[in-house]
Amino acid sequence: MTTRPASLTASEIACLERIDQIAMLAQVEHWASINSGSGNLAGLAETAALLTDAFSVLPGEVRLVDGAPVEAVRADGSIDTVERGKHLVVSVRPGANLRLLLTGHMDTVFPADHPFQRLTWLEPGVLNGPGVADMKGGIAVMLAALKAVEASPLGATIGYDVLINSDEEVGSASSAPLIAGLAAGKVAALTYEPALPDGTLAGERGGSGNFSIIVTGRSAHAGRNPHEGRNALVAAADLAVRLKALTRDGLSVNPAKIDGGSANNVVPDHAILRINFRPQSLEMQAFADAALRQLADEIAAAHEVGVHVHGSFGRPPKPIDPGAEKLFGLVKRCGADLGLDISWRGTGGVCDGNNIAACGVPVVDTMGVRGGAIHSADEFLIAESLAERARLSALTILRLAEKRGL
Repeated sequence: MTTRPASLTASEIACLERIDQIAMLAQVEHWASINSGSGNLAGLAETAALLTDAFSVLPGEVRLVDGAPVEAVRADGSIDTVERGKHLVVSVRPGANLRLLLTGHMDTVFPADHPFQRLTWLEPGVLNGPGVADMKGGIAVMLAALKAVEASPLGATIGYDVLINSDEEVGSASSAPLIAGLAAGKVAALTYEPALPDGTLAGERGGSGNFSIIVTGRSAHAGRNPHEGRNALVAAADLAVRLKALTRDGLSVNPAKIDGGSANNVVPDHAILRINFRPQSLEMQAFADAALRQLADEIAAAHEVGVHVHGSFGRPPKPIDPGAEKLFGLVKRCGADLGLDISWRGTGGVCDGNNIAACGVPVVDTMGVRGGAIHSADEFLIAESLAERARLSALTILRLAEKRGL
């Protein structure tokens, strides 16, 4: 470990030297060998059991929690409930004056039938595999940091909750109420999404809203009486074009798919428009939401169809406010004391850090491993970053405890 003895106390050095790179890598290899795609309930259950056992070394209550019900709009326009996996929650010293939140996710974007299932060493020190960076490596970093902190004299003064959810990759709709509840009263939060290969962190993030807009028309024969029909597919296409025209600085609009249609000789009576909004600010989110409702009403009137908007802005924009600036500054100073040059930049991606920040809690959400090519079969983890990032987290938590907050 590269350190600056004048900057680290003897107690901090002793704490950080407990972090075991080899043990962390073995955990990642084991966890990543199990498919835990967001829809693979059996794989998620197996992963949750392993994580429950791993986190049981911490001095707190470890439990698996059912998530909130999640609705989904099917291609035929029906709405039903989607089952998600259980979420892991660890509560340590809930009565402590200093309370922190640490979050991660056990799910990946790779379903059980995806061809990317194996781990491969691309070169010495670079591991390729599903979820090695996003974020089973991050979970190993979190756990190693907390174990090291617990061995410090300051450990007994720190209270924290850990949440490892099972649905982050599909928007965290099932775990969102849990995130909000656990964020309440916390001084700061750390989330373990991967950093970039060079260690750069994500700073401000835009938001994200996903909607399924159900259009109900009237069926008719395309040759005998087309004038009596009301074409839901055309109405959905018209709405897609009008919504796309809302794109501007600070707002990206992506009509992604239209489900519906019928035989060529039938006027289609239903369609579902799937669309994603990416607002960069809360003001732009409010604008997009109001414009969506207005355009839905206009389309309903113009095409004489029914229009039902289903969905929400599940990830609010995450600016860097004064509290977040302080937390980023602390992480940067801790990095410097470890010989790391920590920087950050804005990103269009979203994660649970958006939801935590919306609760008014300062959060740095890329405290995980250095890696890249996430969400693809080229995903990789830089193995040496496991211990490196665990030391960064542990030191950040210790300094928060020493200062009793930000």
